Amino acid sequence: MDFGGITFTFAAIFLGAAVFASIALYTRQPIIIAYIILGAALGPFGTGLVSNTALVSDAGHVGIIFLLFLLGLDMQPKALLNSMKSSSWVALASSGIYIAIGYAITRGFGFAHNDALLVGAALMFSSTIIGIKLLPTTVLHHKHLGEVLVALLLFQDLIAIVVLVWLQSSDTGTSVIWSVARPLIMLPLLAMGCWAAVRFILIPLIARFDRYHEYIFLLSVGWCLGIAELAALMGLSAEVGAFIAGVAVATSPIAQYIAVSLKPLRDFFLVIFFFSVGAQFDVSALPNVAAAAVVLALSFLCLKPVVYQMLLRGVSESPKLAWNLGFRLGQCSEFALLIAVVALESGRLSPTAHTLIQATTILTLLISSYLVVTRFPTPIASNDALRRD
Repeated sequence: MDFGGITFTFAAIFLGAAVFASIALYTRQPIIIAYIILGAALGPFGTGLVSNTALVSDAGHVGIIFLLFLLGLDMQPKALLNSMKSSSWVALASSGIYIAIGYAITRGFGFAHNDALLVGAALMFSSTIIGIKLLPTTVLHHKHLGEVLVALLLFQDLIAIVVLVWLQSSDTGTSVIWSVARPLIMLPLLAMGCWAAVRFILIPLIARFDRYHEYIFLLSVGWCLGIAELAALMGLSAEVGAFIAGVAVATSPIAQYIAVSLKPLRDFFLVIFFFSVGAQFDVSALPNVAAAAVVLALSFLCLKPVVYQMLLRGVSESPKLAWNLGFRLGQCSEFALLIAVVALESGRLSPTAHTLIQATTILTLLISSYLVVTRFPTPIASNDALRRD
């Protein structure tokens, strides 16, 4: 048997996920935690049963792309722009505060200046996946809380893109000004191109062949992944490209049919994503950074709700909404893992600091998802009273 083949890899992931998810549900724990623990158990730093982490990571990335595409399908452009305007300064101010907190704590544990700065930069973002997946669909698409949360996450994603582009461009000698300006220039160009393509190509095709469900499915998947790749070529992220692709189709009557038909595909790849988060973590290196990771994780989990509560009340949001959103965004982001890899490969981040970012991010993902699932309405709540689709 080929233990490194794609069939064995997926079989191990989904058979293991079924077992671990059953245990999680019986013990009334968040199901996402089961996927992450499974990754650590079967990954190369655990039993080594699943060793092809590159395949798993790439497949998991597809899940994030589909998640953002489906989110865009339910977002009206006008409402999104209004939310972005009111949330932009909140995202900027909070990011600055979180960088300072991460830098100060990391320096306090004896890390070098550059390491501490990159740790702070990596940990300032909140997880798009956790934030969106744990929000009920009715709240996400039809309530003000959903609009504000999405706007904040998208603005953070743009900041993360700037950080990643800067890290990658510095190796090639690209101007720092251009590396920062490029995403801001390319984003509206991509949006206008998507709008034109939807109006003059996609809508006529859908109107002509809408009775062929298989064709609509293929067209939707091709549009999502094609625009995601185009965005990556333009210096943006594939996630942002997928979201714009979804928003561009949102005004079409077929948008809801596309959203329903792609949800099982999204969930398939998201299981792989959470598995890959656990599989990439080297448990043996944890003792070297355990104390710093615990302090960083608890600091962000405790301070993020407070910071968001203060900043959102400054833009006239209600205290209840601010606290709710603050807890839902209390974790660190999957972007932290990506920034850590890029910074390590470029020689700007030490291996110990890389492990610290991984450990802190995984801790916040685990604890934050547990807090949200047990205290707030979510689609996967273990308590029937809190379960909302």
